[in-house]
Order: sequence, then structure tokens, then C-alpha cells
Amino acid sequence: MAIVLNKHLPEFEANATGGVKVTHHSHIGQTVILYFYPKDNTPGCTTEAMQFRDKFKDFTKAGAVIFGVSRDNMRSHDSFKEKLELPFELIADTEEKMCHMFGVVKNKIMYGKKVKGIERVHFSLALMAFLSRSGAD
Repeated sequence: MAIVLNKHLPEFEANATGGVKVTHHSHIGQTVILYFYPKDNTPGCTTEAMQFRDKFKDFTKAGAVIFGVSRDNMRSHDSFKEKLELPFELIADTEEKMCHMFGVVKNKIMYGKKVKGIERVHFSLALMAFLSRSGAD
């Protein structure tokens, strides 16, 4: 089921680094930032992760919880998180369930070939699991 802005989130469950399980109701009452990115250890995704890391205290002070989401597996995420000293967890969406639910899977052209890629975007989920979107490139 796809998400709709300003509506309740559909049910979902995902595993994150640190043994954290994230669901559609696990953080009710908090602001949750989900940032979707294409791939661990690529230049743009590394820069984006470091920007969230560097502003982590500001997000925490504002009461927000951050999760990065990509199609990479948990082993890749653990390595990426450790390498960059990320203070937040990364969700391994290897089956692309969250990526499809949030509508971030897009057709792209890379090196002249059509590929299915992940749009770099972040979502803010607040209060009663309603959704707002920003940051699409």
C-alpha cells in the first residue's frame, strides 16, 4: 500500500542496525525523519549521511529520531555506520518494501542505461503517524 500525504501510515515493519525494529507505530508521539538514499559508501550518500550526523544534536534537541533507508543489506549498513560514526540507525530495505511504499523507486539513466534507482528524499513523520515530504532532488 502506498503512502498518502497527511493520512495515517499503512502498516510496515523494518529492521535497522543496532537490532532496532521500526514499525508504523513504534515512534508514535515523536518526529521521525526517514531519509532515503541510493547506496552506502557512494560520494553523494556519504556526504548526505555526514550532514545528518553533523546536525544530529540539533535533530535530537528538537525531539526528532533519524533513520537512513536504502536497499543495502545489514552488513553494508553496519560497516557504513561504523566508518562514518553515524549516531543514528540505518534501515536495510533489501526487498524495497519501504522504498515502494514511500514512492522513492524511480527510473533513472546511468551511463546511458535505464535503471531502477532510489530518489534521494527525506520524510518527516510526526505525532499521529502523518507524513510530510521534503528534499526531493
